[in-house]
Amino acid sequence: MLNIVWFALWGLLWAIYFMLDGFDFGAGILHPFVAKNDIERRMVINTVGPVWDGNEVWLITAGGVTFAAFPTTYAYMFSYLYTPLFFILFALILRGVSFEFRGKINSEGWAKLWDFVIFFFSLMPALLFGVAFGNIFEGLPMDANGYHGTLFTLLNPYGLLTGIFFVLMFLQHGALWLAIKATGNVSERSKSFADKNWAVLLIVAVAFLVYTKFATKLYDNYFSNPVWFIVPAVAVLSLLMIKVFSKTSYIKAFYASCLMILTVVFTGIVGLFPNLIPSSIDSAYSLTAYNSSSSPYTLKLMFIVAVIFVPIVIAYQIWSYKIFSAPITEDDLKDPEVETY
Repeated sequence: MLNIVWFALWGLLWAIYFMLDGFDFGAGILHPFVAKNDIERRMVINTVGPVWDGNEVWLITAGGVTFAAFPTTYAYMFSYLYTPLFFILFALILRGVSFEFRGKINSEGWAKLWDFVIFFFSLMPALLFGVAFGNIFEGLPMDANGYHGTLFTLLNPYGLLTGIFFVLMFLQHGALWLAIKATGNVSERSKSFADKNWAVLLIVAVAFLVYTKFATKLYDNYFSNPVWFIVPAVAVLSLLMIKVFSKTSYIKAFYASCLMILTVVFTGIVGLFPNLIPSSIDSAYSLTAYNSSSSPYTLKLMFIVAVIFVPIVIAYQIWSYKIFSAPITEDDLKDPEVETY
């Protein structure tokens, strides 16, 4: 039973991470396009500046749970997918450094350098996370002799489609975040982009759902237990509600985007169960919640710790978002009494 619980928690942690860091990625990718001068670019950076590092706590937690609850999966994942995971880690480090370093020297060239770093190293992990999960959904070519793929085999059509899908989701998420957290021209440009991006996202989402039927075995669990179709149904409904809410309230549209990302990730998680990394060669070599988990005692101890500390982390993040809930204005950036990026 604890294997199932930790499989669900493993999926939930990844979903929460993508929901939270997703708007960071989106804002980072968008900031050269919705911000036309230094003040506007600083406005974009300051919408995510107080929260981006807290958001990435969930990535560390998801990785930690993989290591502690499913150590065999962790070992194989970081062996087989070492290169793309290294690129993701490298990108996340440079993106974090860029937020802190951009304003350290009063130089236009210096600022432009870090602006590019923010853009590129927000785009790279967004794309690579999608490619990685697309390949996990599809299954990795592994058997008793190990992994038979390369970095380039990961860049297959389904993996790339999933990567593009993730980028578009995060762009939508980031645009909605900037629509409510920025002000003035940045907010208006973000609203315009969100409205235009939605149609492209809808087309790619449909293509992803259709292609998934042919490229993966994710739908097998759904046809075996049709009640689970409620998960992708909620994902589709959330995507549609983004468009509906955008006409009246961008805050509601952002919440709909949060729900969309959560349910899109869980659509894949439900389809994977009980696999964590399926084998595309022979299902006998798939890593599952049963054959790659820690001992029952370890899972029980982890569960007790999670019940105690996860609510504390959630409470802290709710508090921090409440503290920094006000939209960023140009006056805030010019006020010497206000600490900004």
